[in-house]
Amino acid sequence: MEIRPYRAGDESGIAALIVPIQQEEFGIPISYEDQPDLRDIPGFYLTGAGQFWVAVEGEAIVGSIALKDIGGGAAALRKMFVAPSHRGQPHRAAARLLAALLSHAREVGLTSLYLGTTAKFLAAHRFYEKSGFSPITPDELPPTFPRMAVDTRFYFLSL
Repeated sequence: MEIRPYRAGDESGIAALIVPIQQEEFGIPISYEDQPDLRDIPGFYLTGAGQFWVAVEGEAIVGSIALKDIGGGAAALRKMFVAPSHRGQPHRAAARLLAALLSHAREVGLTSLYLGTTAKFLAAHRFYEKSGFSPITPDELPPTFPRMAVDTRFYFLSL
């Protein structure tokens, strides 16, 4: 498995990874069309200190993570999804994707990360907390944080 930055042409593989996890695994009524950030990854994520990474096994995209620069040395972690086949050992796709994001964030001088997730993503809550993120209230989010309607849990990490 390889972790690499997004490339033009990855969109269909990214959609094929993310949308079924959202819809089928977690019952979130959202479509690819409902996610303009996925339809324009370069315009939404690849600005400022932002980046988008994928985990690739053979020809298949099996994981994703994105960093959205929200200004003032802060960024939002978004689109963290891993195919069930690549969660945990031996692949450690989530940990490897997060490591790539944190390395990049530190290299470009970011000082804080924020993220939002749904109450349903219990394994994600454990993963983020184990990775050093602290729960915060919505009132603690910066005004520039790109909040999703489905997000009900929020986290912060000081770099």
